[in-house]
Amino acid sequence: MDPFCVVIIKVVLLNQNSRNVLIMKTDVRDDIILAAQKQFQRYGFRKTTMDEIAFSSGKGKSTLYYYFKSKEEVFEAVVEKEAMNLRAALELNTIACQSAKEKLSVYINTRMEGFKNWRNFYEALKDEYLSNLGFIEQIRSKYDKHEIETITGIITEGIGKKEFRNLNAALTAKTILLAMKGLEMPLWVEKVIEPELKTGIDDMLGILFHGICS
Repeated sequence: MDPFCVVIIKVVLLNQNSRNVLIMKTDVRDDIILAAQKQFQRYGFRKTTMDEIAFSSGKGKSTLYYYFKSKEEVFEAVVEKEAMNLRAALELNTIACQSAKEKLSVYINTRMEGFKNWRNFYEALKDEYLSNLGFIEQIRSKYDKHEIETITGIITEGIGKKEFRNLNAALTAKTILLAMKGLEMPLWVEKVIEPELKTGIDDMLGILFHGICS
């Protein structure tokens, strides 16, 4: 066989092996994150240990520490995954909306439902104890900025379509975000049941649209 062809084949095989190793590493890391997600959701950040994460993921401690240096790093990966999932759900559910009013309603409902499904992300946003973790404040700031930009975009769209009055879109977005955060506290502190939460969201939307619709 031509020596040049031999070299090409070796390079191809090497690249293929590298991809296979990368896929295996990604799978192991994802398994750990999924197991940790369930542990954190059940016991909270403070009570969860690296031993429990290793056991629940079916991996040895040496494997766990190969991918993550500390429990904080695991938690950061879990929170980032949940934040990404929530953003994906918001984009997926609002993309087919025909009006800005519908889009805003779907956004708010999806967001509130999402916090029930991705509780670790919510804890990262709200728990003062977690403020001691260096990455938490960065995540909070990044997500608040993203939310305000997204809601501002929806309000601006509604103004352009004559669905909403000609108001300050950015200021309105901040007001809506504050209203949503006001509904979050009883959801977790008082353990509000789903029908009551839905009623609260519907009432807020009614007041909101009564004030901004043309």
